[in-house]
Amino acid sequence: MYVHIGGDYTLSDRFILGIFDLDLTTNGHSETTRYLTAAEESGRLEVVSPELPRSFVVTLDRVYVTPVSVTTLRRRLEAGSAEQPDE
Repeated sequence: MYVHIGGDYTLSDRFILGIFDLDLTTNGHSETTRYLTAAEESGRLEVVSPELPRSFVVTLDRVYVTPVSVTTLRRRLEAGSAEQPDE
């Protein structure tokens, strides 16, 4: 299943490791801030839209900063899972 994360970006749910709220995880000089800085410096950070970022999605090889909220992304994942037949 694929999940639209904002802008022109759609990701396979098989590669998503986590979805995180920017406001709740990046206060001050947190480990998350250092992680995002390192991802940017290594060319692995993608900003999906010029809109105000609300969350970030960690995949196997990239980090996507998106204006879509964690709640909305979670709903999109759950809605897609409900549409998939059991394997």
